[in-house]
Formats: sequence, structure tokens, C-alpha cells
Amino acid sequence: MRMRSVRILLFAVAFMTLSAAASFGQVAVGISVGFGPPPLPVYEQPVCPGDGYIWTPGYWAWDPDAEDYYWVPGTWVLAPEPGYLWTPPWWGWDDGRYLFHAGYWGPQIGFYGGIDYGFGYFGSGFVGGRWQGGHFFYNRSVTNINVVNIHNVYEERVTHVTVNHVSYNGGNGGVVAHATAEQEAAAREHHIAAVAAQTEHVNAARDNRELRASANHGRPPIAATERAGGGLKGEPAREAGGEYHPPANRGNPTENRANEGRPANAPEGHVKDLAPLERPAKPNTGNPKLDEKYQKQQEKLYNKQNQERQKLEAQQEREHQQAQQRNYNQQRQQQMEQRHQQQTQRMQQRQQQQTQRLQRRQPAPQAHPHK
Repeated sequence: MRMRSVRILLFAVAFMTLSAAASFGQVAVGISVGFGPPPLPVYEQPVCPGDGYIWTPGYWAWDPDAEDYYWVPGTWVLAPEPGYLWTPPWWGWDDGRYLFHAGYWGPQIGFYGGIDYGFGYFGSGFVGGRWQGGHFFYNRSVTNINVVNIHNVYEERVTHVTVNHVSYNGGNGGVVAHATAEQEAAAREHHIAAVAAQTEHVNAARDNRELRASANHGRPPIAATERAGGGLKGEPAREAGGEYHPPANRGNPTENRANEGRPANAPEGHVKDLAPLERPAKPNTGNPKLDEKYQKQQEKLYNKQNQERQKLEAQQEREHQQAQQRNYNQQRQQQMEQRHQQQTQRMQQRQQQQTQRLQRRQPAPQAHPHK
């Protein structure tokens, strides 16, 4: 049980690290298995719980310990900032493997593989609502809204027919779609990672054995929930989106675990392989004194994070030298490499959160009216 708990914790750290990296675009996570996720199940959308909640569609995620896909229920999530929308995660086929692209919050909807998730996410963009004057207005023709509780609604008819429930892009039988120039530009905008409630939601789904594809055969017993979080309660899927026949061996277990949770073309999990920290841009609030104050805070954090990197890099290098001197066997070598990867992931997650907290404390640049 203790090892299982450690693995769950490590998965959560990896997920949050990858999600945090999505601040600069969707991150692709390589999974070396020869079969794609099941079709998207058919399910009902719960009623929106309140103003400011954005629908985040359900999707299939991968559990390296179980070597199985599991369903992350669709759910309503409070937008982290006014004006931000959710670009869903998606699976894509590339060079003989399936890649998972993490979702993110941003001012524009980016590319999500052309996947028809329903409820306004019909493969490109989002027609389930829009921001206006700092409030989110819901398109009641494609989202489940109680107009007694929520009054900022409109009705815009959308002509759409779901052709299939394919859950991945490319490969054998996948959706054929490519990012537009506008979607590529959206991916380069400033993003916000999945919020804490979403991470808790994913972890709870991973812990629920009934949500594994091998147990529910593509028809999860909890297809969607009213709010994101750890207490998964909701209605079951009406039906599976199609037949699902995974290979008996489920791919190569050793290779799966080696590649899961790492960005495509990622380093081997050592601090020395990471790209150097970028110096933060100078603040521009329109108030010189505030700018000077925030710049000092940025420099202090930048120097602190660099020192932390150098300290951990030196520690990892000492352990490598010790392993050579003591002639570690293969098992001890693997344990050391796994520990180094865990250390690096935790550090990246912690530093990303520190940077985001500092950015949130800084006011936006002042707008200058045209003369």
C-alpha cells in the first residue's frame, strides 16, 4: 500500500508539473503503447452550479501502474480569472506513439485535436458561452443552465451532428485535423495551468478502479460531475461511444513506465538537463515605485530558484559519482535515476507555483487612453 501511495503522489507531481508547463503552450507527454484511448462515452451534462463556472469535458487519461486508460469525468470548474477559457487536453499520434497534450486556461481556445467533446467543444473553438463585461454568459442551446439561478444567458442555435466519438487525433482511425494559424497563436499566449480542483479531480479518477477502461469497457459509471474535486459523484454514461478492444498485453510495461509523465523529447530527469531559468520581464504597471518593488521581488525569487537548482544539481552529481565508485547494480542504478527524476519534477512544480503566485500579486499594466 505504501508503494502504491508513493506512485500516486509521484503521478500527481508529474501531472501538476506538466500542467504548469502548459503556461507556455500545450505539453505533449509520450506514451509508448500501440493502442489509442477508447471512444468518448455518451453522457449528460450536469446543471451548471453557478456563475463563472466553465465546462471542462471528460477525457481518457493513462495510468502507468495499471497500464490502462481511465476516465476523467467532465465537470464544471470556476475560471481562474475573468476572460479565461479552457482548452481541453487531447491525444495525438506522432512517430509511432500516442502523445497526451495537457489542457490549459487562456484568453483564447487553442487546438484540441479536432476532437468532438460535445457541449460546445465540437472540435474547434467553443460555442458554449462567452465572456462579456467581466461576466460569463452561457449559450443555453448547448449547455445545461438553470435560468432561475443564472440570468446571464443567451441562445445561439448551433447546427452540429456528432459523426463519431473518436477520442484521439491521427493514427489508425483517429480524427484528421490540424491546428490553424489562430490556434497556434493561441497556444503561444500566456496560460494558466489546471487549477488545484482539477488536479484533485484527476487524482480521484485515477484512484477509482471502476473508471478504468478495462473495468467499464468504455462506459464509465461516473461520466460527469457537478464540480471538480476529490468527491466523485455523478451520473453514469448512457452508453459507450463505440467498441473498444485493447491488445491483451497492453503494450510494453517497462517502456510505458519509463515514458509516462515526461514531456516529449524531455531530459532524463536531472537538473543539469533542464533549460536555464529565464529572467522575468520588467514590470510595467505605470507606477515606477511599484515597478521597482516588483522587480526586486522577481530578482529575489530568480536568484533563490537558481541557487536551489545548483544545490540539487550538485547533490545529484555527487550521487552519480558515488554510484560509479561503489559499482551499483542495475536495480540500484534505476532506483537512483527514479529518485533524481522525482526530485527534479518536485522542484519544477514548486518553482512554477512560486512564479505564478508572484505574478498573481502584480497588478496588470495600466491602460493609457488615446489622446
